[in-house]
This record gives sequence, structure tokens and C-alpha cells, in this order.
Amino acid sequence: MTEVLVYAATSAGVTAAVAAADAGARVTLVEPGFHLGGMTSGGLGYTDIGDPRVLGGFAARLRCDIAEHYGVAPGAYAGPEPHVAEAIFRRWLEQAGVEVVFGERIQSADVAAGRIRSVAFASGRTIAAGAFIDASYEGDLLALAGVPSAVGREDRSLYGERFAGRQELVPGRHTMPPWISPFAGDLSGEREGPLLAQIKPEPMVEVGAGDGGVMSYGYRVCLTQAADRIPFERPDDYDEAYWELGRRLFAEWQRTGYVETAGRMIGLEENLPGAKCDGNSLGPFSLSVLDGGAWEYPLADAGRREELRLHHLSHAKGFLYFLSTDAAVPAAIRAELQRWGLPRDEFADTGHLPHQLYVREARRMLGEYVLTEHDLVESRRHPDAVAMGSYHIDIREVQRAWRWVHEHPRPIGMVFTEGYLSVPVAPYQIPYRSLVPRREDCTNLVVPVCISASHVAFSSVRMEVQYQMLGHAAGLAAAHAVETDAAVQDVDVPVLQRALVAADQVLSL
Repeated sequence: MTEVLVYAATSAGVTAAVAAADAGARVTLVEPGFHLGGMTSGGLGYTDIGDPRVLGGFAARLRCDIAEHYGVAPGAYAGPEPHVAEAIFRRWLEQAGVEVVFGERIQSADVAAGRIRSVAFASGRTIAAGAFIDASYEGDLLALAGVPSAVGREDRSLYGERFAGRQELVPGRHTMPPWISPFAGDLSGEREGPLLAQIKPEPMVEVGAGDGGVMSYGYRVCLTQAADRIPFERPDDYDEAYWELGRRLFAEWQRTGYVETAGRMIGLEENLPGAKCDGNSLGPFSLSVLDGGAWEYPLADAGRREELRLHHLSHAKGFLYFLSTDAAVPAAIRAELQRWGLPRDEFADTGHLPHQLYVREARRMLGEYVLTEHDLVESRRHPDAVAMGSYHIDIREVQRAWRWVHEHPRPIGMVFTEGYLSVPVAPYQIPYRSLVPRREDCTNLVVPVCISASHVAFSSVRMEVQYQMLGHAAGLAAAHAVETDAAVQDVDVPVLQRALVAADQVLSL
């Protein structure tokens, strides 16, 4: 019989399952897809870590295993090739004796007296357990268990956070330049009409107001210059009109003399082993989709989520083809991107593009303690710390909107990219209370990904290395709760902390 059920084989799910199994629990890891590792093996090879001093536990173990695989010193590479990451996770799970079940999407939870008794899946399968871990990016198990959560940006007044809510429209490399019309068929911006594709049509709220907006999603893409690379082909659903905004952007850059490179747009550098590249969304027009689809995704049903995922995948395919072939793209950019292609030894079963959509944020649990901006910028100490974070408050673009700009003699409609913010923080502690629901909501669930945090705080916590360390803590906590027949809120935190420290987790500096 399963004692600990872990839902979703993200890197947090893998580390939670292994930690719980190593602590003596019988563990089942259920993954709705068919791969292990989430974004760690799904395109995000170049791993953001912040301050390396906070890396411990399973994050440090993964770093060492990567180094051993390649015969280099730990940290020599910022991350592995995707297939190597998945192979390491597979080996961990096999060695720990974790039962792994693929292709099972959660559908319901049987809850009584504040405890989850079992969960049911779309196939009809049901699994009972003593403790549950929701390691999904979306927080689907916590929602089905009736645990309250939040989605998107809060108002600044809710937690008194300086960086909450809608952001100012300020210049920067992630914002659109002025004078680009949002209207199809009108380059001047003077005649309102249908909007171009890739623009969110709804008006923006006031600066600082909450709007429920989440950071944009997209696909990180693994690229190579190897001789056997797969060239970027025209997708079957390619729509010329969809890329008109990009043509206008390049025309404006050309008019002003701004010189851009493909490398700066998606990070073209051999930053992975095997002479591969982890292509990221950089600048105002890239792999991230900013039309508001991500806002809908967290609470959408499975069918609609799949439609949105395919929309993001279509964008990634089309963007690579557009940037490498369209006559409106400067010749130097086209030539630069044509030197790259998709690697034949990655993602063979998903068309050589990643199996994982980059869901930067979805639900966030409202648990025993809500981590906020103040905890990060003030480096507040927590006696129940189970891991540390250190990466910037890193809010990626939230929307591509438009507004009237009151120029003489008449207003001009202009495109704006809104939401990007990057604020350095010192290393900070993440409390155990942010991983568990309030006692009145559920007593046998631990949540290492969709933790209890504000939108601003979550934008720093959301790094894969933090998920690996939080998964470690969640797995140990769940195993201890089962062993002692205790609510997860009553887990002996000093005992948990000693077990984490014994596994080299860093709880303070």
C-alpha cells in the first residue's frame, strides 16, 4: 500500500519521492505526462541559481551528479543536457525504489474531516495514501482537496508590497519601443481597428492594482549547431499575419538605427554541454507568449489547457521559422539563426521540442504562512526554515498591451510590453509553514512548488533549484507525518531540520 503519494514528476516531485522513500516510506509518484523532471529536463538546461552558497540537499546532489557524468568540477556547467537530467532523475527513483506511474491526470480527491483519503485519475484509477504531495506546477491536487489558493498579481495594498500589482510602463530591453501601432492595417496608430495578433485586448488596470495576471509562459528550446541539426521548418499552421507585430518591430528598430541580434533575442550561446544552447525568451519579442493565454491557463480545464499549450508550442515553432526566414527580419539575424537547429538527440518523441511548457506560475497556496516581498528584501529569519532562496525577484513580462498616447494633434495607439521587473535580494529563508495548508483546510498535504507566497515572492522562489530543495523537505515531512501518524502541521520541525542538515541542506548562512 502506498504511504506517500506524490503528484507530478517535476524536479520537486522527483526529489520529494526519493526523500520520502529514503526515509522509509512506500512512495508512488504519479506523472500526468510521460517524462521526469519538468522544466529541469524540459528545456531549462541553463539553471538560474542565485547565490551558490544556498544550494544544498538534492540541488547540490544533482549538481554533483551532473559534474560526475561529464567529468568536470561541480558548477562547471550551469546545467545538463535535457536527456542527461532525465536519466539522472530516473536513476535516483530506481535506486530509491519509488513506484512511478505515467500518463495519469488527476481528476478528483476524496476528502473527509480535513484529510485526503485518496485521489482518482482520469483513467478511473484510484490511489489511497496517508500523506500527499502536490508537486505540480499548476497546484491541481491542492485545489481538488479544497485548499484555498491565489492566482496572479495582487494589489499592492494586500501585503504592503512595493513591487506588487501592475507595473509602470518604463523603458528597458524587455519593453516595446514607442510608435508601433497595435492596429491591423494601420501603421500610424491613428485609426482604431482590429488588433494585431500577440496583443492582449483587455485594458490595463492602474499601476499597483491587482489584476490576476501571471508571468508569461513559453517554451525554452534546446538548439545546436551540429552538422546533423534539424533545420527550422515552416509549421503546418503557420500564419503570416500572426507575425506582423514582429515585422513592425524590426522596421522601427531599423528606422531608429537600433541593432539587434538573434543571440540577444533568445540567448544563442553554447551554454550547455554537447555544444548545445538553452534558448530563452529575451527582449520584447521572443519565445514567450504575451497575449493573455497564460492568464487563463491556471484555472482552465484539461481540454482548454491543452489548447493553450499547443498555442504556445505553435508560437515557438513559428517564431524560430519567422526569425530565420522572413524578409522583414534583418539579414544578419536570419543568417545567425540559420546556423542553429534542433538537436537530434533531444526530445525525439515530441518533435525535438521540449515536452514541458514553461508554466512560470499558476496557483499559489494560501497556507499557514504567506511568504512576501518583505521576507525577501529584509531577509527575515524563520525558525522553521527548511531551505533558502537567493535569486532576484524576477517577474517576467506579464502582457503585451496597448494604450492611447496623447500626442498632438491626435492620440496615437501604441504597443506596450508590461510587467518585467528584476530586483536583487540577499539569501533568505523559506519556512516550512509556507509548504503546508492551514490546519482547517487540510492536514495531510505538503506543497513544494505552488507554495504559500505572494506573486512577488514567488517570482524568486520559482527557480528549479529551489523546487529541488523544497521537494526534499516535503518528502521528508510527508514520511515523518506518516511514520508518527501526525498532521503535517504537527511534524517535529527540529527533527525535520536535523534530517535536512544531515543531507547537506542549507538552512542559514
